[in-house]
Amino acid sequence: MPQPHELTALDQWQALQRGELRPTELAEHYLARIEALNPSLGAFVTVTADAALERARHVEANVPRTAPLWGLPFGDKDLQRRAGVPARFGSRLMADFVPEESDDLVRALDAAGGVSLGKTNTPEFGLPSYTESLAEAPARNPWDVDLGAGGSSGGAAVAVAARMLPFAPGSDGGGSIRIPAAACGLVGLKPSRGRVPAASGIDSLGGLAVAGPIARTVADAALLLDAMITPSGSRPEHHFALRAPGEDGPLLAAAVRGEGRFQLGVMTTSAWDDDYEIRLAPEALAALAVAVDGLSALGHGLEQTALSPDASYVPAFRTIWQAGAATIPADGPEQEEQLEPLTRWLLRRGRALGARDLAEALAALSAFERSFIARLSRFDAVLTPALALTPRPLGWYDRADGERNFAQQVQYTPFTSMVNVAGLPAIVLPVMQTAGGLPMGVQLIGRPGGEATLLALGAQLERRLRWQDRVPPGI
Repeated sequence: MPQPHELTALDQWQALQRGELRPTELAEHYLARIEALNPSLGAFVTVTADAALERARHVEANVPRTAPLWGLPFGDKDLQRRAGVPARFGSRLMADFVPEESDDLVRALDAAGGVSLGKTNTPEFGLPSYTESLAEAPARNPWDVDLGAGGSSGGAAVAVAARMLPFAPGSDGGGSIRIPAAACGLVGLKPSRGRVPAASGIDSLGGLAVAGPIARTVADAALLLDAMITPSGSRPEHHFALRAPGEDGPLLAAAVRGEGRFQLGVMTTSAWDDDYEIRLAPEALAALAVAVDGLSALGHGLEQTALSPDASYVPAFRTIWQAGAATIPADGPEQEEQLEPLTRWLLRRGRALGARDLAEALAALSAFERSFIARLSRFDAVLTPALALTPRPLGWYDRADGERNFAQQVQYTPFTSMVNVAGLPAIVLPVMQTAGGLPMGVQLIGRPGGEATLLALGAQLERRLRWQDRVPPGI
């Protein structure tokens, strides 16, 4: 008889529905795994064991089993506020902050019947693409604990890869779901702008940041995404969606069926290429080749494509990133000194921007969005590497030099931010392992509202490549 953590999230949900598992039993099981594994991996920064067990008992007694996440454990990313639970945002500046109210996404996951076990690790205010803040222990990659887990949803990815959670919500403003999912050998899905009502991206600067799932399998990602879209299990009012989420039926159905033949583009150029030296590691190209061979064998059409140069992208994206940092609640030199050097550099540059700078950057990114979507519109999806390099060692990023740090992040993950700017959905898939046993993945970028196509493609590759059977050493 397999242990609960050896089952997929969908299998666990079905066992809960059949009465073979109880929410309290499942919560106790995962809390024991967190207690055993978290000290060496840094996935969680806060574990709310008593509250989790109380919540599991409440779900068991009072929440209808029709709730889409009934009894399934998850973790809140520590950029999300949950009433009564510390929210440090990966920063020494916020060490004592305990919110009185919960964010919309937290309330949505509760409404879906989930059971939060605590807060997962994130870098300072979610700004970097690695999870190594000075406020918390680093998030270590379960495949090699001397390597980083990526970011900013690094703790969530570590928890799922190490089977401390069946799946986890993340947020993604420039790759923060897809980067750690790729580094830790998982499926990560960034939805279309407007797809998840509780974290639509509509209210974020430049419309960049959205919430989405990190999971071991495509179906598990779809199960969590469905619940994030429709926590009540019925079709919601959805004012900002590019396409109403009910039109394809539940996305889980698309992931389980895994049907269809599609026309795909293959792209190895990025929006950063003209300003930064982007070199694709042999492992990144090998992963792309595995996906191309697999998709071709499955009957999909594939065609090489490339981005048109756009000199405005890099300065505009940098401006928006700096402007976002300008809103961090650090007032005066004393509070600024509590920030990490990269955050302080971004904050000061952001606060030096003028209104004209911001308006011009937003206009440039809007123009890029239109041209990017038009460029890729003849394809059902476009395939790229997930990362340009293998997972980076802990301490690899330059903490003192903001410019060099930013360049390192671009060189590691050049293919993610342009998807946020365009508001498109994208999924990363862990298609191979290197000779040294490290995961390497690919990214599929979809049309607006095209999550069902991405899930169908992912399910087909998953059946062929069987990445769901891989387990990190010692887990």
